[in-house]
Amino acid sequence: MWRQRGREADGIRHSHLGWDVTDFNSGAFASCGLTLFTLRNGGDHHQSYAEKIMMVRKHQVTPLHCHHRKTEDIINRGCTGSAGDLVVQLYESTQGGGLADSAVSVVCDGITRYAEPGGLILLRPGESITLPPRLYHTFHAVNGDALIGEVSSVNNDANDNHFYLPMPRFPVIVEDEPPFRLLCTEYSRLNLPPVLDDTRSD
Repeated sequence: MWRQRGREADGIRHSHLGWDVTDFNSGAFASCGLTLFTLRNGGDHHQSYAEKIMMVRKHQVTPLHCHHRKTEDIINRGCTGSAGDLVVQLYESTQGGGLADSAVSVVCDGITRYAEPGGLILLRPGESITLPPRLYHTFHAVNGDALIGEVSSVNNDANDNHFYLPMPRFPVIVEDEPPFRLLCTEYSRLNLPPVLDDTRSD
């Protein structure tokens, strides 16, 4: 289907829509990892927003990081009695990228909440939190797996992520068989025809 679509699907490729499965190169996906699917992302389609769905397994940690420019809403989309809760830990950042010792103020579903440095905010199914740029956050699920939504400004994984402990955003994959589904970082594998020059005269 990719090859049949050809260049018509460039918007998908350039915006990195689709599957994103990472262990942050930890080698321990069950305890340090995340599964994402990017539904929308600005860029070629002149969108100023992005949307993702994320599956956070029970006790699976996304490492402490912040974003230079992106503002994001993290929403616990779980809608069943067995859906997990999301625990979000927060730190303000210093000018040098360290962890500040100041209290944190965030908005959760329109209500301002406060936390000590490194404090925890619990998001039950249906609850959300708004994370502004330069606010360090790490999260994991408790009481079961959690289905999480992210609605944000344009997402740029190439240079907008800052991990407190330096690590790659995408894992190094040892290929031992052809992929069944391409990850959003693997679209360059597609052997697409060259772009036609529409300016040529017949």
